[in-house]
Amino acid sequence: MTDLVIGPDGRSRCFWGGSTPDYALYHDEEWGKPVRGDDALFERMTLEAFQSGLSWITILRKRPAFRAAFANFKITEVAEFTEDDAARLMADPGIVRNRMKIDAALHNARVAAELELTDLLWSFAPASSPRPRTRADVPAVTPESTAMAKALKKRGFKFVGPTTAYALMQATGMVDDHLTDCWVPVVR
Repeated sequence: MTDLVIGPDGRSRCFWGGSTPDYALYHDEEWGKPVRGDDALFERMTLEAFQSGLSWITILRKRPAFRAAFANFKITEVAEFTEDDAARLMADPGIVRNRMKIDAALHNARVAAELELTDLLWSFAPASSPRPRTRADVPAVTPESTAMAKALKKRGFKFVGPTTAYALMQATGMVDDHLTDCWVPVVR
């Protein structure tokens, strides 16, 4: 497997970005682009937590069902979910039905409702984020993601370890881990 793949459109993508049409679309249009807004970041944080132990493609393909099940990730609405809502989520075949992850999502919404999530998360973005040359240069954890996870846990968040925090940073453009020869333009 090489560090870049050439898609049917002739574009060079990061090694993972061309394996399926879903991945190519996500890679090209979403991954690594800056995301701001508490609800949007809550969605990404929640989906990254649900992804833990699974492939991202599973979560990506279930994202419409997750959005429907979790009130489009509106923090104020999810924070009001009850035990009946948790039971409804556990019965929903369109999402990942893991009780610990569902409970964490509901709990995290309650915590997020009490703070400025965008300001908190983006405070851990490094001042600069040079693109890696190869996939070997892409870390799984950084000092910033470790600090983010620690700060989130201190505030009461669950399912937010350093690896999940770094995946969140990648997905939301806090860092730019598109490879240097990837066609996607630098945006920050």
